[in-house]
Amino acid sequence: MKKSLLSLALISALTGCSLIPDYQRPAAPVDAAYPAGDVYPESNTAGGTPAAELGWREFFQDADLQLLISSALQNNRDLRVAALNVDAYRAQYRIQRAELYPQVSVGGGATRQRLPADLSRSDGASISSQYSATVGISAWELDLFGRLRSLNEQALEQYFATAEAQRSTQISLVASVANAWFTLQADQALLKLANDTLGTYQRTYELSQRTFDVGASSALDLRQARTSVDSARVSVAQYRRQVAQDRNALALLLGGPLPQNLQPDDDLYAVQLAEVPAGLPSELLQRRPDILAAEHNLKAANAVIGAARAAFFPSITLTANAGTASSQLSGLFDGGSGTWLFEPQINLPIFTAGSLSASLDAIEIAKNIEVADYEKTIQTAFQEVSDGLVARQTYREQLEAQRQLVASTEDYYKLADRRYRGGVDSYLILLDAQRQLFSVQQSMIGDRLAQLTSEVNLYKALGGGWQERTAPLVPVASAN
Repeated sequence: MKKSLLSLALISALTGCSLIPDYQRPAAPVDAAYPAGDVYPESNTAGGTPAAELGWREFFQDADLQLLISSALQNNRDLRVAALNVDAYRAQYRIQRAELYPQVSVGGGATRQRLPADLSRSDGASISSQYSATVGISAWELDLFGRLRSLNEQALEQYFATAEAQRSTQISLVASVANAWFTLQADQALLKLANDTLGTYQRTYELSQRTFDVGASSALDLRQARTSVDSARVSVAQYRRQVAQDRNALALLLGGPLPQNLQPDDDLYAVQLAEVPAGLPSELLQRRPDILAAEHNLKAANAVIGAARAAFFPSITLTANAGTASSQLSGLFDGGSGTWLFEPQINLPIFTAGSLSASLDAIEIAKNIEVADYEKTIQTAFQEVSDGLVARQTYREQLEAQRQLVASTEDYYKLADRRYRGGVDSYLILLDAQRQLFSVQQSMIGDRLAQLTSEVNLYKALGGGWQERTAPLVPVASAN
């Protein structure tokens, strides 16, 4: 019975207690619904596959874009660094966890020493020898008040936070590659438009040159036609440069050269994106990796408080070993040569000039900072999703209005061209119609690019882009 009580007391002492405060997740400082959900209910419908569960291959339905994203996930250096950071924090956690257990080591030693006659107890010089072999533990801290377990909990939460940061980096990379690809397509379309416009201006200039040569038009009309040609040439050079720079930006994201057979389509309306429901703000807390990472950092800061509290209490360390020692190597393991050592140490802080209290205050302040960062991360996520929902609806309306504007401007240009060729109107009216048509067509491409970018950013804001599903999904409506 006494042995049982002694064993129970020893286990209780070794198990110790934890001084980590009970973790309470802070309340989300956002509304229960997205503002866009009340204005545009169709943008926040329930059902469908959540963005975090919709693989990027299902969301991005362009084969070339899928190839680019796959290549970037394999070769991008930022993602590689994020993965290495995860490995580093995993190793750090293992190091910290090892502190909970005694480190057992085996050692052996040999000493031979010569003493001169005036230092020797014998009449002349002497040579002494000592051989030993021991096994034991050194400076093992008994975690009576949970200091080591608190630090272990901190390391574990930091490891989890880094893993979520890796997921966040991957989501950002997928979105960046998609946006870079759409930008390249848009600039390709603008380059084609500029070349077509240059051809139109060139034909108009040649017509003006002929009419000027026969005296049917003025030098002013000819110079105005020439300025249109030069302006279009400037646009062509500009978009050529932008296309080349877009390719360079895409290559940086991919971590290597672009595929040889890559053919960007200048028809932005051929791009297909799956549509995902927004869900509820509470789902962001469970799916967005940056929010999960912020919460893990908060839990890590909470765990450090336990370690700081434990520093106020005594700490006990044990050093013990057992082995054998002899003056002769041949007698090292003979009977009666056994040795042992048991050396417990206790450290009790009595006067620290307030350093322990200051350390605890600093750690609690650091936790409050993590709380604020966590809440700000939620607010940022809420804003990004809300902006994306508003953009989804308004860009549809804007593009429809832009299509009608392009059609009206094309009619205006055709009418102005006929009237100029018929000698009814001056070249200034035709020039105005040409410039307006070129401008609204550029705006049309820019608006379509902005719509595609907003859809990608909404998918990213909802936590999508992490998984690569292979199982077939239920078809969803197109975002186009």
